[in-house]
Amino acid sequence: MALFVLYEHAAGYGLFSVKEFEEIGMLLPQVEASVTDLARFNAIVKLVGFHPFKTAVAALNNVNAISEGLLPDDLSSFLDTTLPKSAKKKPVTLGVADAKLGAAIAEALSVQCSHIGAVPEILRGIRQHFASMVKGFSNQSAAVAQLGLGHSYSRCKVKFNVHRSDNMIIQSIALLDQLDKDVNTFSMRIREWYSYHFPELMKIVTDNYMFAKVAHFIKDRKSLSDDSLAGLEEITMDSEKAQSILDASKMSMGMDISVVDLMNIEMFALRVIKLSDYRQQLSNYLHSKMTSVAPNLATLIGDQVGARLISKAGSLTNLAKFPASTVQILGAEKALFRALKTKSNTPKYGLLFNSSYIGRANAKNKGRISRFLANKCTIASRIDCFTETPSTVFGEALKSQVEERLKFYEQGETPRKNLDVMKAAIELAKQTAVEEPSKKKKKRKAEDTNGNVSEINGSGEKSAKKRKKSKLNDTNGGNEEEGVAADESTLNGSSALLDNSSAQMDVSNGEGKKKKKKKNKNREAEVEA
Repeated sequence: MALFVLYEHAAGYGLFSVKEFEEIGMLLPQVEASVTDLARFNAIVKLVGFHPFKTAVAALNNVNAISEGLLPDDLSSFLDTTLPKSAKKKPVTLGVADAKLGAAIAEALSVQCSHIGAVPEILRGIRQHFASMVKGFSNQSAAVAQLGLGHSYSRCKVKFNVHRSDNMIIQSIALLDQLDKDVNTFSMRIREWYSYHFPELMKIVTDNYMFAKVAHFIKDRKSLSDDSLAGLEEITMDSEKAQSILDASKMSMGMDISVVDLMNIEMFALRVIKLSDYRQQLSNYLHSKMTSVAPNLATLIGDQVGARLISKAGSLTNLAKFPASTVQILGAEKALFRALKTKSNTPKYGLLFNSSYIGRANAKNKGRISRFLANKCTIASRIDCFTETPSTVFGEALKSQVEERLKFYEQGETPRKNLDVMKAAIELAKQTAVEEPSKKKKKRKAEDTNGNVSEINGSGEKSAKKRKKSKLNDTNGGNEEEGVAADESTLNGSSALLDNSSAQMDVSNGEGKKKKKKKNKNREAEVEA
């Protein structure tokens, strides 16, 4: 059996032949012993062929294809011309580093590939002595090629589209979840801290954000008076609640508090208020990002649930590649593996449980609606990932389908077929795509008309810009008139030249005709003579 090993380097592809052995496993001890010694390693492994990359772009394209488990054209042609064909008496095995690449080579070239046994050790030795085994190659040139290809490959992986920045969604939803926990913890802390001074306020104001604002407004309860009622009404947006706070402050059972403690409570309450306000701003930012990156998914299940699905999958592209069964239990991996280990019932839903549809369904239909919702989420994510013109048309159609399925489970109304809904959504998407450019044109026309109207004032006088232009025209008027006259004279001169040339052509044609007639007459006279 002949063993050949393929080595992918930043400078090109190398094919090496290995000393013949009946079994690859028998070769492993010798390879392990000779990896560090170049002379002993050359006795076992020899270079058969080397295919260098012509440009850095070609190297990057080949590396991207190999990383995705695809067979590049350069590698296919190199192996086809360099690798000997296997026979019955002498089969050929190709050793590769990646199992996916080996499967692609075996499928395309019908070559048996292996990535186990002695192949990893041989590749380790080739990696160590590659610069010495290839003629005209050095460690310095190998390092330069590796550095350049590493930079370009990393830049290609890190680079992302600004309009589809799902990385920003992943970070913002993680920060939003952390802020929810922190704001909740800090709100409970401010409740406990301020309740030593004003315990009755906790029962009157139940909302955490409003409690922090009220505590920051009141400070010392003894300072409250009838003049403070307007400020309390503005915060609580309820006159009865504001009056009850004022009444409770006069009959409170709380302890007196020092100025220093009150200052610390006030500062902490202000921090909680600012943190809650920032949380609202971050929620608005997430909404804007979801409408630009995944509008259909956000329309179907909401901004936060859709963002959590994208974050759990790693990216929108990964989520689009997932089947519906994976999306259904995404976020419930621990429960799934525990159920598989104990041979109990698998979970019905993961992150999708936070959507409103599952909460509205009956206990008997929760599993059904989660399966149906996961199916629609996969469709929406694939549309968002691969469409060129994002819109919410398909998300609204899928949302209506989920609503119809809920009614079907509750009341028995037959829902529409998916084919009919998608056809209607495609037609609507085409209409909106046609209407958008016309709306933009109308806006431009309206802006132009508004600009022209704004140039003229109500009294019929010109605006300041127009006056400046008229002054400039007056100062440069003589020059412009001279220029126009000069242009007209040049045009007239050119037309006169054209007329003269045409007249000369006519005269010359006439003289030529006369000469031809005279010659013909002379020939006729000679013939008669």
